[in-house]
Amino acid sequence: MDLHQRYPGLDDLKRRAKARLPRFVWDYLDSGTGAEAARARNRSGLDRIGLLPSVLHGEMTPELACDFLGTSHALPFGIAPVGMSGLIWPDAEGILARSAAAAGIPFCLSTVASQSPEDLAPHLGKNAWFQLYPPKDEAMRADLLVRARDAGFKTLVLTVDVPAASRRERQTRSGLTQPPRLTPRLLAQIARRPAWALGMARAGMPRMRTLDKYISAPQANLPPTAHIGYLLRTSPDWGYVDWLRQNWEGAFVVKGVLRPADARRLQEAGADALWVSNHGGRQFDGCPAAIDLLPDIRSSVDIPLIFDSGIEGGLDILRALALGADFIMLGRAFHYALAALGAAGPAHLCDMLAKDMQANMSQLGLTGLKAVRSLQPQNLG
Repeated sequence: MDLHQRYPGLDDLKRRAKARLPRFVWDYLDSGTGAEAARARNRSGLDRIGLLPSVLHGEMTPELACDFLGTSHALPFGIAPVGMSGLIWPDAEGILARSAAAAGIPFCLSTVASQSPEDLAPHLGKNAWFQLYPPKDEAMRADLLVRARDAGFKTLVLTVDVPAASRRERQTRSGLTQPPRLTPRLLAQIARRPAWALGMARAGMPRMRTLDKYISAPQANLPPTAHIGYLLRTSPDWGYVDWLRQNWEGAFVVKGVLRPADARRLQEAGADALWVSNHGGRQFDGCPAAIDLLPDIRSSVDIPLIFDSGIEGGLDILRALALGADFIMLGRAFHYALAALGAAGPAHLCDMLAKDMQANMSQLGLTGLKAVRSLQPQNLG
């Protein structure tokens, strides 16, 4: 089967993923918070960015390799962390880690993933990142850094835009509880999705294995959109950033930055890169489109910028690079691909994005990524 004929775009993968996942799993992956207006703004913000084609450049095969944070990457994008990926598809983190290693791109593991750093150590490539949801206890924090480093993670990502659990109303309406309980309602949803159900029966229902070491007893009565990790984490402050910078020897990234003033202060605090993101519209429904804030942050700092939030294709990647990003991360997209096609999904998405980037770069007369920054984006209104 030619996957590019059957699934030529991300929308095709999304439709198949929705058809294969129980509703509560789909809503966990796909939902935003509130009325999901921030999600819509992310899409419309990207759609407003126009790029002018350039003609008569002859035949070309645009080059997509790049260097980022001292490491060479085959493509200018990677796999962003999604908590409890294993709920979306069995062995999700393992599949994604192996796919990233094969493609030569970064894979970022969440603290609240369903596999631990030790589980993934045999599968990691040279571009492994670890996303830290900040533990309150300093000893736990130090232990997590050691575990991540010993497993082979070279880059630490501190997520700062989740001071509290968001109210993801669509996720709550679907019936998902914390901790997850297989209620009759959820069992009815599972029965209609046999491929997912069979995979989960073989693998077992996921849990946050990284945190097993630190949790002494089961906990209950959490809000539907909070999870066991919230019992261990804190809302970090500037002192927390300083502590991490002093105690992590590799590259240090701060994720969830939207204000230029915060970006400048984080650069002064020693961050090696900043991750411009509104968490894909999953945390705060009143924020602007993340892409609209990228140019001001770019002009306020001179360290590398990562971007996510709303990216759905190669053209979107070029739009973000043109507005100042140095690297792109995609979370939902890789999980749509995984749910749609299983282990074949991530590689197909990488190929799809690469081909889309090259086709659009040819229209723009660009042979490499460095020239993307020279484009003058147009506001399409």
